[in-house]
Amino acid sequence: MTEVISKASKVKAAAKKLALATTSEKNEALTAIADALNESRLEILKANAEDVKNAREKGVRESLVDRLKLTDKRIDSMINACHEVSKLKDPVGEVINSWVEKELRVAQIRVPLGAIGMIYESRPNVTLDATILALKAGNSVLLRGGSDAIRSNLAIAKAIKGGLSNSSLPETSVEIIEDTDRKNVQEMLNLDNYLSLIIPRGGAGLIKFVVENSSVPVLETGVGNCHIFVDETANIEKSIEIIDNAKTQRPGTCNAVETVLVHKNIAQKLLPALARRLNSKGVEIRGCETTRKFIDAKAASEEDWATEYLDLILAIKVVNSLDEAIYHIQKYSTGHSEAILTENYSNARAFTTTIDAAAVYVNASTRFTDGEQFGFGGEIGISTQKLHARGPVGLRELTTYKYIVLGNYKVRD
Repeated sequence: MTEVISKASKVKAAAKKLALATTSEKNEALTAIADALNESRLEILKANAEDVKNAREKGVRESLVDRLKLTDKRIDSMINACHEVSKLKDPVGEVINSWVEKELRVAQIRVPLGAIGMIYESRPNVTLDATILALKAGNSVLLRGGSDAIRSNLAIAKAIKGGLSNSSLPETSVEIIEDTDRKNVQEMLNLDNYLSLIIPRGGAGLIKFVVENSSVPVLETGVGNCHIFVDETANIEKSIEIIDNAKTQRPGTCNAVETVLVHKNIAQKLLPALARRLNSKGVEIRGCETTRKFIDAKAASEEDWATEYLDLILAIKVVNSLDEAIYHIQKYSTGHSEAILTENYSNARAFTTTIDAAAVYVNASTRFTDGEQFGFGGEIGISTQKLHARGPVGLRELTTYKYIVLGNYKVRD
C-alpha cells in the first residue's frame, strides 16, 4: 500500500467520526492545535529557515520567498486564526430551509463534505488554514504541499497532530504526504473512493493539471490577474494609496493588482505621481504607448495584459472610456478581484453590474479578497469558479447539505 492510499484511508475513516463531533469538541481541538503551534514555534521557524535558504539558493525571486517565509509574527497570526475560527458559528447542523409538502416535513440541513484533499504550493500557512477550517466544518483533510516548503509543512503538521492527540478528535483527521514526488499528486487525483473533494492552491500550471486530470470533484482556486480602473472622477491622492497598497503590500499574493487602467482624462495628472510612488517601492512599470508619453516605462506587450506577475511589476494602460476599461477586464480577467476608483455613482454601478468576478470593489484595494478580511476567520483558497463556491472559501463553503424528511408512515400516491 502506498503512502497516499494509506493516509487517504485514515482520513476517510476519521471523516465519519468528525461528522458526529460536537461544536465544543471541535473548538477544543482548535485550541489544542494553537497551543501546540506555540510550543513548536522554534522547531517550525528552524525548518522554515532551511526552506527559505534553499529557495534563495535556487534563485527564487523575493516576492515568492516572502510567500514561503514564516516569522514570529506570522506564527502568531496562525495561532490567532485557530482561536478566531473556534469563535465562528459552526455551520454543521444548520437548518437552511424547512417546509411541509405532501404531508411531509422537509428540512435542508448543512452537513460536512467528508474527506478533503488539499494540493498546494509555497505557502506553509496553508497547512494550518486548510486544517482548522476543514476541522471546524466537520471534515478531515489529506495535505500535499510543495517540495519548496516541505520542511515547514511537516513541522506544522507535526504540531497539528500533536494538538489533536490532546483532544477528543482523531489524530488521523489530518494527514500530510511526506514524499514530494509528483506522482503522488496524480495518485491523489484518482482517490474518488476516499476523497469527496480536491482543492488545488497554487500557480496556473498546478490548477490546470488538477482540473484536467482529477476523477475527484475539484474546487478550483484561482489565478489572480486583478485589475484596478481609475475613472476620470477619481480622487488622485487616494487612488495612488489604493494602487500602492494593492501592488506592494504583498506582491506575491493572488489578490495583488497586476494591471491598472487609467481614464485618458486623468492620466496626465495621475501617472507621474503614481510612477514616483511606485518607483520608490521598486516597482517596474510596463505601459502602453500612451502611458509612456507621460512616464518612463517599459513597453507593455500583449502578454503583459494576461500575466499574473506575483512580483513588483505593474502593467498600465490608458483607456478612452469606462466601456473600454470594462472590455479590457472582460477579455483578460481571471475572475478573481476587480476594482474601480470613482466618484461617479453611475459608473460604479455599471462596473459592479457588468464585471464578472468573485469580488468586485468600488474605491477599495483588491488585497481585501481574503477570508479573514471578509470575516470568515480565514480561507482555504479563493474560488474563481461558480459551483459550488465562489470567492474566499470559508466554513460554509466546506459543507454541503442533505434533506431530512419526516412523515407519518406516508406512501406516495
